[in-house]
Amino acid sequence: MVGLSCDCMIFISAHTSNTTSLFYRSFWGPMPAMPPPSDIVKVAIEWPGANAQLIEFDQKKPLASIIREVCDGWSLSGSEQFALRYADGPQLYITEQSRSEMKNGTILRLAISPMRAARQLLERIQSHGIDARLEALKELAKLSADPTFATEFINMEGLATLARLVESGTHFGEMLAFTLTAFLELMDHGIVSWDLISVSFIKQIAGYVNQPMVDVSILQRSLAILESMVLNSHSLYQRVAQETTVAQLIAHLSNQEIQTYAIALINALFLKTPEDRRQEMASTLAQKHLRGIILNHIIRGNRPVKAEMAHQLYVLQVLTFNLLEERMMTKMDPNDQTQRDIIFELRRIAFDGDNDPSGTEKKKAIYTKDYKMLGFTNPVNPAMDFTQTPPGMLALDNMLYLAKVHQDTYIRIVLENCSREDKHECLFGRSAIELTRMLCDILQVGELPNEGCNDFHPMFFTHERAWEEFFCICIQLLNKTWKEMRATAEDFNKVMTVVREQITRALAMKPPSLEQLRVKLRSLSYSEILRLRQSERMSQDDFQSPPIIELRERIQPEILELIKQQRLNRLCEGSCFRKLGNRRRQEKFWFCRLSLNHKVLHYGDLDESPQGEVPFELLTDKIPVSDIKAVLTGKDCPHMKEKSALKQNKEVLELAFSILYDPDEALNFVAPNKYEYCIWTDGLSALLGKELGSDLTRSDLDTLMSMEMKLRLLDLENITIPEAPPPVPKEPSTYNFTYNYG
Repeated sequence: MVGLSCDCMIFISAHTSNTTSLFYRSFWGPMPAMPPPSDIVKVAIEWPGANAQLIEFDQKKPLASIIREVCDGWSLSGSEQFALRYADGPQLYITEQSRSEMKNGTILRLAISPMRAARQLLERIQSHGIDARLEALKELAKLSADPTFATEFINMEGLATLARLVESGTHFGEMLAFTLTAFLELMDHGIVSWDLISVSFIKQIAGYVNQPMVDVSILQRSLAILESMVLNSHSLYQRVAQETTVAQLIAHLSNQEIQTYAIALINALFLKTPEDRRQEMASTLAQKHLRGIILNHIIRGNRPVKAEMAHQLYVLQVLTFNLLEERMMTKMDPNDQTQRDIIFELRRIAFDGDNDPSGTEKKKAIYTKDYKMLGFTNPVNPAMDFTQTPPGMLALDNMLYLAKVHQDTYIRIVLENCSREDKHECLFGRSAIELTRMLCDILQVGELPNEGCNDFHPMFFTHERAWEEFFCICIQLLNKTWKEMRATAEDFNKVMTVVREQITRALAMKPPSLEQLRVKLRSLSYSEILRLRQSERMSQDDFQSPPIIELRERIQPEILELIKQQRLNRLCEGSCFRKLGNRRRQEKFWFCRLSLNHKVLHYGDLDESPQGEVPFELLTDKIPVSDIKAVLTGKDCPHMKEKSALKQNKEVLELAFSILYDPDEALNFVAPNKYEYCIWTDGLSALLGKELGSDLTRSDLDTLMSMEMKLRLLDLENITIPEAPPPVPKEPSTYNFTYNYG
């Protein structure tokens, strides 16, 4: 029996690596004429101080038998004490379940078995030597990401040991950071329920978060642990909510290294807060001081907002707007006097100071007339206008806010419309109700946050009542657009279509404040919308004369080839993809890029999002382009069929694609956005010799074709292009007019 410590698993030797490369060439030689059997995988296996073994890994053969043969090759006894691990990347153990993922050319490492490694590390982290314990915890933090090792370590009560180390309060600095990292990785496998966590452990972790001077790495892991507790256990949510307040978490947002973790925990608490307390939490977050920290330290900070933070801000925005769902889906009760009094208040503010809802028949007739002037479609009983959901009572809330907070604007809109001819009157009541419905649809009120979406709007973090102020700005826009269009009642839907386009165009510009939104909407007048539509239409329309059509047909292949080359160049630069499916939202990435000769796809895991190109040397896995059988998209992707949670997410579904190679192998992608999705699906189609069919290709083709056509026809502007070419003139009698360059 050969006794080895965990340190033996770490092997760094340039000599052995070079020897491995030589063995590859001498062992496999030139590519065979026929591909090897699908059950045979050619791999290299390393062992410290020895030459690598190059073997044909038979997938039909038991893994224990293969390990025994490898041990025999190095004269190592006790093969049951050994296992195989990947030499690169996360260095996961090879198991009967994961062995099918191996590919030709994979480099493996012989290591001690997961059970033996777990036992050794458990002994070392309980030793008295501080240096030995630190090294053991560092190794444990790395190995805990492996599910096979995690199972063995947890079965040996290792998780409970880590919890006791944390509860003791005797670990600090690096040692505590590695302990928390290992604990979080082990819990993330879902082997043990979060409900088993003790109260003292929660108090200790919350204590790190609440202390003013704690190491950043400890804070990051503590916040991530609390987030996982909240998301995975209702009982732990209650305990965490007692130990950690939103105000304490807001204080961490000024630190750029931990602000993403802090706001992720805030979102988790927000999401799990009981419905009767969510409004209270939203009010806390909407306070001017707390909003100012989010606005000044994150949105307007000295560093650009990263993708993960943008997603967390988007989630916070969605959760805040979803508080409107209850009112949006609440029908008005025509017999509820309290609700009817709100409508009466709208009439009182607009027309007189009499706030007595009771009155004579004459007063009722006056009220009916006033309700008609307010623009209700049911002036006798305007409560009926609010019985449709959405927008339900939310529309009435918006109207009341406008009438009370922006009273002059409200009165001006109402009286201005009363003074118009009946056919040009913009009914305020009907407009406000339809506008509320439209805004709910644009901002997707009531829908859960989409995984990977980063579409937050900075302006909604600038005001305590951002939704209501947004409505007030848009209702003024609607009234202005109505006048510009000289609309009548029959044009109502047409006006609403224009207003929707104005709002969506303005939101796409991401105005930093509500005042900037007002400025952008003011610039998007009806005439400007018509101009933009005309410009877009002109850029898309085809000229129909035969010469122009022929010219387009000649140019199009050149443009498509240009687009194809651009897509392939982008694949050569590579892209970073997020790993999805974790129970906590930690940034885990992998990178993929095409070789410069367009023959191989290189990919591999990364610890963090890269700032530029990732060298090929760091991407340890590869797929020959010649092995790619097909590219699948959307719900046809294997990982979309396996993960039901992702399958239900429409946005993730739209960004998913997979590369099929070999009989049963697939490389699965979820693009970070629609642009990257189009780039990669186009590029892969180009590699396979198929047509480029993405929306981005169509858009680029239209843009480049339009530019090329305009350039080639620049001298023909305002000249009528004939349907047929002009006749060729007769030859001149002499050519004396020619110029001799000689």
